[in-house]
Amino acid sequence: MSKEQKERTFRDRLSIVSEEGKRIWIYAKKPRGKLYNLRLLFGYLLILIFILGPYFKVNGRPIFLIDILERKFILFTKVFWPQDFYMFFLIMISIIIFIILFTVIYGRIFCGWACPQSVFMELVFRNIEWLVEGGPAKQKELNQQILTAEKIIKKTIKHILFWLVSFCFGVTLLSYLNGYESVFAILKGEHSGKFVGIIIFSTVIYIVFSQIRELVCTIICPYGRLQGVLLDKNSIAVSYDYKRGEPRGKQSDSESGDCIDCANCLHVCPSGIDIRNGVQLECTNCTACIDACNSVMNRIGKPKGLIRYASLNNIEKGEKVRFNARIIGYTSVLLLLLIFLSYLLTVRTDIQTTILRTSGTLFQEQPEGKISNLYNINILNKTHKSQVIELKLESPEGEIQMAGSQKLIVKDQGSLESVFFIVLDKSKIKTKQINLTLSVYSNNELIENKKLVFISSN
Repeated sequence: MSKEQKERTFRDRLSIVSEEGKRIWIYAKKPRGKLYNLRLLFGYLLILIFILGPYFKVNGRPIFLIDILERKFILFTKVFWPQDFYMFFLIMISIIIFIILFTVIYGRIFCGWACPQSVFMELVFRNIEWLVEGGPAKQKELNQQILTAEKIIKKTIKHILFWLVSFCFGVTLLSYLNGYESVFAILKGEHSGKFVGIIIFSTVIYIVFSQIRELVCTIICPYGRLQGVLLDKNSIAVSYDYKRGEPRGKQSDSESGDCIDCANCLHVCPSGIDIRNGVQLECTNCTACIDACNSVMNRIGKPKGLIRYASLNNIEKGEKVRFNARIIGYTSVLLLLLIFLSYLLTVRTDIQTTILRTSGTLFQEQPEGKISNLYNINILNKTHKSQVIELKLESPEGEIQMAGSQKLIVKDQGSLESVFFIVLDKSKIKTKQINLTLSVYSNNELIENKKLVFISSN
């Protein structure tokens, strides 16, 4: 297939797959430039936050924790239990809508600058590869040569470093799921079975970054697929200004555009695409091609920005980004969700109680002309300190008999189940069913009033 045919059919095939259907291994050149330096700074800051996150606590509690086994989630020190799942669901919807809105306006910049796959691949694993094996030419030469001592040593060192980084990545990620204390206990050998699980998990991460690589962004990640639906002519993405760059040719040719066809933008691309063909599925907006092109424009005395962040309308018509109906619609829905979510968080109680009559029971005759009903109580403590719960019958006049102590003590972030009787004077009950008002107090502070039903023999 000729170069012209490839350029015309680039949207019909993946850049990393050959005509025979085999994978084309990417040997990316190390980018250099202002945007790459900013990406390094931002990426390493994200990595630092990721590493320190499990160990940063407020009042002895982690900032973020997803404990699936205990069915407990902590977001910014706020504890969410299964009863709060609707809130967690709304938070996830808000994040998804925000990503959609962000993509509609700014394209796939999240993928190149903030996605963990891109950050660790380009700023950690790729740097290890460049350090051990050298640049793209040396990497390719090393892969193609027969098995030599040099090849064995370099490949062994690289893959050992890859696995160790993957192990640290896996341990940190698991610390967000179970807490670093339990993970460290596993590493000390307290749970050999779980330690094997960490090894397997780390090996999977190692395979992703050492072998699968850019296939995650192109084939596996659903967000990469969605961007084709979300982007429009006003979306900002890494784009080639074909009006200025075409036709490509030598610098000395007065009839050619600014693009001298050096292919530097192609050599630094971690996805192996030619951005000059237009916006493509594989592009993660990492801006490596922008730095490469700007350095060439500096050397030949041409203005920067031949490849830049721009919308299709910006390149074709010189228009600035405009807020269309779709962007306004996404923004409105997001604002409504955030307002509703803020309202739910403000009215959310720290102590949640559920009181129900015990199923399968009626009333119980008591001495001295009294009658009782049996109730189940479930108390959920979402705070970071123990709570002392007391129950008081407000109306009608009667008494509460707990199955144990009158005071219920619920540990921090814990739950408690118990049963109790409500005893009333039979002579004061005129109907078979009456309504009760029960007050719930925590540390002598009223939490809520509960409306209950009492069944009698009358």
